[in-house]
Amino acid sequence: MTDITGTVTKIDGHANLVILRRFAATADEVWRELTESALLERWMGRWEGDPRTGHVTFYMTSEAEDAPPAEYTIHECDRPRRFAGDTAPDAGGWHLWFELAEDSPGDTVLTFGQRLDVGDDVGSIGPGWEYYLDRLVAARAGVDVATVNWDDYFPALQPAYERLVAAD
Repeated sequence: MTDITGTVTKIDGHANLVILRRFAATADEVWRELTESALLERWMGRWEGDPRTGHVTFYMTSEAEDAPPAEYTIHECDRPRRFAGDTAPDAGGWHLWFELAEDSPGDTVLTFGQRLDVGDDVGSIGPGWEYYLDRLVAARAGVDVATVNWDDYFPALQPAYERLVAAD
C-alpha cells in the first residue's frame, strides 16, 4: 500500500478518522464479517459475551493468541446499517463506528470511523485501520490474510496520516 485512503472529518463537532472500503456483497454479508465473532476472528479478533447486555469482551487475536482482553461497550447496533461502541479506557477509550450502505444490490460501501481525541497518534491509528480493513477485504475474497503485510502500512503511511491531521 502506498497511499492513504482515510480522511479526517468533523462529525457532531468531533474530528473522526474515516476510511471507506467497497465490497461485492450485500450489507448483511459485510455486517456478519464485522460482528460475528468467528468471522471477525479471521481478520482481526474475537469477542465473547452476550451483546444484548451492551458489553462484550474483545480479544485482538490477530496480534497474539494470548492477547489481553478489552471490554467493549455497544452504544448502537442497527443491523445491517450502523454500529457504534467504545473500548474501555484502559484499552485506549476509543469510540469506533461503522456504517454500511448498498449502492446497488450486492455492492456495499463500508464507512469505518474512529472519533479522534486530542493527542491521539493518528500516524499509528490510520495505518493500523488501513491494515485491518485490508485484511477484511482479503478475508472476504478468500485470500490468506497473512498476505497483508504490516510493514507495507507502518511506518510507510505514518507521515501521510500525520500530515492529514496537521492539515485539519
